[in-house]
Amino acid sequence: MTRLVAVNENGQRIGETHHNATIPDEVVAAIRDLHEEQRIGYRRLARMFLLHVETVKKLCRYQRRAQVPKGWKRVPAPGGKTPGTSAG
Repeated sequence: MTRLVAVNENGQRIGETHHNATIPDEVVAAIRDLHEEQRIGYRRLARMFLLHVETVKKLCRYQRRAQVPKGWKRVPAPGGKTPGTSAG
């Protein structure tokens, strides 16, 4: 079983499909929207989403998670079986 993941111009995974990502894309978008549209501060956002203030600050300033997908690629799904292997 495979799944699609977003990749940048170098073919590297980005966003929530990156293997080290811990914050979903929807949460990142919500943080940015609240900050930009409702002018909610970094500290309050950090408390609301249970994140570190520096993390929120970097997300809002587009220093983190700022890449746009240039394409998609198929990768094995987590926990999925690889063809040709047996459970035994």
